[in-house]
Amino acid sequence: MSTPLASLDVLEPEAIRRSVDAALDDFLTEKEEAAAAPQLPYLSGLVRDFLSGGKRIRPLLCVTGWRAAGGSGDDAGSVFRIAACLEMFHAFALIHDDVMDLSDTRRGRPTLHRTLAAHHAACRGPDEVEWFGMSAAVLLGDLALTWSDELLHSAGLAPVQRDTVLPLVSQMRTELMLGQYLDLHATGGLTDDVDATLNVYRYKTAKYTIERPLHVGAAVAGAGPEAMAACTAYALPLGEAFQLRDDLLGVYGDPAVTGKSRLDDLRAGKNTTLTALALRGADAGQTALLRRLLGDPLLDEEGAAVVRGLFETTGARETVERMIDDRQRQALHALDHAPFGADAVGALKRIARMATARNS
Repeated sequence: MSTPLASLDVLEPEAIRRSVDAALDDFLTEKEEAAAAPQLPYLSGLVRDFLSGGKRIRPLLCVTGWRAAGGSGDDAGSVFRIAACLEMFHAFALIHDDVMDLSDTRRGRPTLHRTLAAHHAACRGPDEVEWFGMSAAVLLGDLALTWSDELLHSAGLAPVQRDTVLPLVSQMRTELMLGQYLDLHATGGLTDDVDATLNVYRYKTAKYTIERPLHVGAAVAGAGPEAMAACTAYALPLGEAFQLRDDLLGVYGDPAVTGKSRLDDLRAGKNTTLTALALRGADAGQTALLRRLLGDPLLDEEGAAVVRGLFETTGARETVERMIDDRQRQALHALDHAPFGADAVGALKRIARMATARNS
């Protein structure tokens, strides 16, 4: 088994990512070597390939939360295994998300349901290929969820650690499913209710992406209520800012950098804060145009350019940028009063900048 990060005197993101990747690689190699069925190494290879290229923000936050709460080298192996568990769970969520969104690409490559459909196209009729790809991707996502559990329960936690970590992971999973459901329910039903969109972001992103990974890592280190509250004060505004940036990238980002089409959210009629602000600031003619174009599955780049123009003229894009800046400042201000060491505070500041100023 690969050696975890030897020194955590400096929370260096690339070193943490390498250690988490090593934990994932070791786990998948064990699965492939012990496979009783010849199909399992193929499926494991698909999961391995899907895991490559991710930002690893949840594992990074998990390890940083552990360090912020006073974690030491004695628990390093456990915390990296748990961080790998969070990344495996994220793979499950993304695989299912791509199926629900009917997405064609993820990180610049075909989504798993497209890959599986193409791989089996030669032995299935044209009417069955898409069905097979979707169904197999759902199963592969379920497999990633199962393996996430295995990583968690084999992390070598002491009983007191296990009793605090497991409920937090369960809460994280429940909150994500609620957020995904709220997002699914709102898609296609455009509204100017900004607060409703932010409520989705709280569950779908702020808690799942930032707060709970910090909490889980801090819990391994035995964090008390003050440290947990400081994690939340930092995490929730940053999580909203992260999702707001994601919304802008989904519409304005360079597909060569983001790895995703910038038409998908517009074609789906995603009920984002950006669209809510545009509807709130639009006149009658602009509103009619937005409602006609957003949610059109055949929307092309010409129509998308019209929508982007409306986001500009209504002030929606500028307002979202201000909201991102405001929330980043709130997150950074929370660190001024957090009971964390200087190294953890520095790492969390770097993460806040990375999460809000990114281009992918």
